[in-house]
Amino acid sequence: MISTTAELAAFLRTRRERLDPRAVGLPERRSRRTPGLRREEVAELAGISVDYVVRLEQARGLRPSADVVEALAGALRLAPDERAYLYGLTRQRPRGTAEPATTADPALAALVADLAPRPAMVLNHRYDVLAWNDAMARLFLDFGTLPPARRNAILVCLVDPRMRTLYADRDQVVRDGVAHLRTAWAAHPDDRVLGALIAECVAGDEQFARLWASGEVRVNARGHKVLHHPDAGVITTRFETLRPVQDPGQLVVVHRAADATSQSALDALTA
Repeated sequence: MISTTAELAAFLRTRRERLDPRAVGLPERRSRRTPGLRREEVAELAGISVDYVVRLEQARGLRPSADVVEALAGALRLAPDERAYLYGLTRQRPRGTAEPATTADPALAALVADLAPRPAMVLNHRYDVLAWNDAMARLFLDFGTLPPARRNAILVCLVDPRMRTLYADRDQVVRDGVAHLRTAWAAHPDDRVLGALIAECVAGDEQFARLWASGEVRVNARGHKVLHHPDAGVITTRFETLRPVQDPGQLVVVHRAADATSQSALDALTA
């Protein structure tokens, strides 16, 4: 069985050896006997000692800190997938350096459209609604009627009069919203927009504020919702939240009817 220490050593060595010195601003020297960068050059780029790089590449049982992992990822010019793999090998938590998505990936937007007549939408980690299909607009809310900055699935549940009466179990919906935002905040503590959203929800909704203070963190990415739709009556849906591997910062939420009566109502609503 391959140890993570040995795999870390091999991974760092192969990434160092494949890197063109010119890619990191170093001159190409004829005296280089091996391809890629020297250990001394990696150490200088990462701001760590040469001895530390040597011990890492010799699998001598070191567990680098998150700061060192980030420095090595930058020095070795790792792609996002490689960076995530390096963090996994070192059992460290990656920093949320990527900017939050404010528009849906075109492939995910197309997928949501193709999922019709099943209601579906794309969210980012703040639960901003980035894309939705017509079935979602008919079942819940046409987010296109809202200013882009207010298209947040949790916020509209709290402040939009149309949504306040839609859910049969609004308490659970708010509880889920608190858990989602708290989990997102823990992963993205420097996201000022997310922080402002949470502050607005705490100040504007007493129930949200109480649940936030209780430390609710249980996230329900799968379940069911009972809706009192003003045009279609009672509809029960089962929902699934999917995180695409290629776009882990975006979520795809899909609803489907939970029973035959709900399916008939949903069919009539989306016809």
